[in-house]
Amino acid sequence: MTTLKRYRFQLLLVIVGFIFLSAAFVSYRIWSFGLQDYTAKADAAIVLGAAVWGDEPSPVFKERINHAISLYQNGYVDFIIFTGGRGNEDEQAESEVAASYAVSYGVPEENIFIETVSRITEENLSYAHEIVKVQGFKKLLIVSDPLHMKRAIMIAKHEGMTVLSSPTRSSVYQSFQVKFQFLMRETFFYIGYLFTKPFR
Repeated sequence: MTTLKRYRFQLLLVIVGFIFLSAAFVSYRIWSFGLQDYTAKADAAIVLGAAVWGDEPSPVFKERINHAISLYQNGYVDFIIFTGGRGNEDEQAESEVAASYAVSYGVPEENIFIETVSRITEENLSYAHEIVKVQGFKKLLIVSDPLHMKRAIMIAKHEGMTVLSSPTRSSVYQSFQVKFQFLMRETFFYIGYLFTKPFR
């Protein structure tokens, strides 16, 4: 191997190592942040959308909704904002399914707000922010699964909202394999958002 080739190979190793270590550090930050619960009194809880099965929330979404209901029933929030649009035009929006579920568990309909067009986390929070501004809410709790919280909080703060993390502790993401896949996905999207944030 020539000196130039050896130099290029060593440089490649350094670059790959830096990328790996950086991703590992971000993954650790995402994981450790999800362990923290900053639940406190706030005006409203914003529940990030997830899949629905017909007119029923999926197990993942149901646990997020249950957590928001608990926050309401225990006096942490006076209002709940459900987010999430439609997978297909002939289906109910995720937020509509969530609202119906919450009402069936005793949350008054007048204490619930929904947006029905978002499809991704950034849109969940952007459209929720519109509701927040109209209603004059000042302090908010973000509700989602623990590994989702680091990115969600970053996006919400970039939107200009004052938010606290309130992760659900009953997430159905329990197995190591599922958690690892979720963590890798969040690491990828977190880094992507971090680099594109100045242009948003």
